[in-house]
Amino acid sequence: MANRGRTWRARRRARGDVEQKLEELAARLRAAEDQLDILRLLNRYGPLVDSGSAAEAADLWVAGGGYDFTGVTGDGTRVEAPRGLAALYQTDVHTDLVATGVAHLTARPHITLHGETADAVGYSLVIRREDDHWYLWRAAINHWALARTADGWRITERYNRVLDGSLESRATMRRILADP
Repeated sequence: MANRGRTWRARRRARGDVEQKLEELAARLRAAEDQLDILRLLNRYGPLVDSGSAAEAADLWVAGGGYDFTGVTGDGTRVEAPRGLAALYQTDVHTDLVATGVAHLTARPHITLHGETADAVGYSLVIRREDDHWYLWRAAINHWALARTADGWRITERYNRVLDGSLESRATMRRILADP
């Protein structure tokens, strides 16, 4: 009888171990799926803005989310989603880029998950076409803040600084140190 009790306890413990391992695997799978969903979201940006799909590009953000970037003057500008972003992508400057050929490329970012929110830090490049050649027009570092919504992951804020050696651009790069 005592042997039966030990066997039952051992099976119960083993069942608990299996359940714990399944929970751990489910959490790891969700984290991997979250990272993949975020990569897919960020990689939609370039083709959307380069195809002139302003409203669809703005929909990558939550309503009220922002895009803070340095322009050609070096000053920071913040536009708000969705209207401000859609308007930005419909300016003459941007539509001229699209008309002559442009590629907004997002390098694979370093993603840190925080449950229902996430941060991503990575480079972006803008390649332009002039006559019969292409050239690098802009290189920047980005910090994206993201949130899980009913529609999946969305950008809450994008902070973009041109790689000009400024303290701001280097500080943005250092955000990756928060999660080595």
